[in-house]
Amino acid sequence: METIETSVVVVGGGLVGSSSALFLAWRGVPTVLIERYPGSSPHPRAVGYRSRTLELYRAVGLGSVIPQTPPNMVLRRARVESLAGKWIQEEAPWSPPEKDEAKAIEHSPCLGAAIAQDRLEPILRDKAIELGADVRLQTEMTAFEQDAEGVTVHVRGPDGREYAVRAAYLIAADGHRSPIREALGIGRTGRGFMRTARSVLFRAPLDEYLRSGVSQFNIEQPDLSAFLTTYRDGRWVLIFSDDRERDDAGLRDAIAKATGRPDLPIEILTTGRWELSALIADSFRSGRVFLAGDAAHTLPPNRGGYGANTGIEDAHNLAWKLSSVLSGVSTPALLDTYDAERRPIAWLRHDQIFARSDFKAFATTEAPHGPVFDDAAMELGQLYRSHAVIGAGAELAPARRPEQWAGHLARAHRTRGFCAAATKRCPRSISTSMAGSS
Repeated sequence: METIETSVVVVGGGLVGSSSALFLAWRGVPTVLIERYPGSSPHPRAVGYRSRTLELYRAVGLGSVIPQTPPNMVLRRARVESLAGKWIQEEAPWSPPEKDEAKAIEHSPCLGAAIAQDRLEPILRDKAIELGADVRLQTEMTAFEQDAEGVTVHVRGPDGREYAVRAAYLIAADGHRSPIREALGIGRTGRGFMRTARSVLFRAPLDEYLRSGVSQFNIEQPDLSAFLTTYRDGRWVLIFSDDRERDDAGLRDAIAKATGRPDLPIEILTTGRWELSALIADSFRSGRVFLAGDAAHTLPPNRGGYGANTGIEDAHNLAWKLSSVLSGVSTPALLDTYDAERRPIAWLRHDQIFARSDFKAFATTEAPHGPVFDDAAMELGQLYRSHAVIGAGAELAPARRPEQWAGHLARAHRTRGFCAAATKRCPRSISTSMAGSS
């Protein structure tokens, strides 16, 4: 059997897998990405990307490619009878309102972006290929094994030919059902299963209802309970609260009720059925295999963007560490910090979701009741604790606004020579350890 040699193999070509290949290729690491589908899912999921994510993409040359949101744009949600009907109440903001002095601080040159996942993924893949990544679509992993020297991934290409990819390390970005995680026997804990959701993606001329600044709508009618939002490109998604199958006529009737505009032309694009759950893997690493994105942490869709953005930051954190170890700059012990740093971040975001009003109905009595941190703290001021960080003691908060870390940042630096070279190309490198942004 033919065997292809590389440094890192990435299984899964979604947002996190494509980002992993992109960040690795940018650092000159030979990378093969394997994705079983021919392209992105026809039912896009994520749409909101935070300023830290845009900083990471800006660093690899995509700053002018991904359109950013206008300044001071806030994701707003309202309870309504329908778009064209009675608007009942605007819901509480996701994060506590910022004080005037906090509003005056410019924390980042990036503002975030509102772009559908199926529009962003091709941008990431194309840039990864441009930088040297070997991206193989319609290629399925059939098995894998690891030993002391590396990982062998057995694959089947689009023509049915089977071959192997031999790499020093494997990144599993193969989704929330992750066959790789299951094969490794890594369990998951967390809030768990919440409900099964059904959705319909459709196209309709409804932009006039976005003029108020509200873009998410909880639909409340006696015979329809659903959630409606837009991808800001003419496409909308309606997510039902029940797990009932609807035919084309039933879908169109539900869309007409939710929009309150039965007169408008509606194009149904696709439907979906998926599980709403919150689960964190018990370990993000097993030997030479690393979990990233939904394979590591499954979080319900939320206004904080804690799903996709958390996975993209996983990819960046792991990419520079792998690059540093593979180049000989750092010892393999640096890779231990990936789980130590990223898993607590996943748990922090898990707990923050259920501390906020959007998901309080799903919270359990066993869930911790900690403070709610604002967006700047959660995106740009999360704390990393690992054996490569000095001064990140238990007395420090898990997240604070960047300016609130003043006086602490000088003490929070990598030690043991782990990353003196690896961080020199990293934005916000002075505060990487304290802000969780390496």
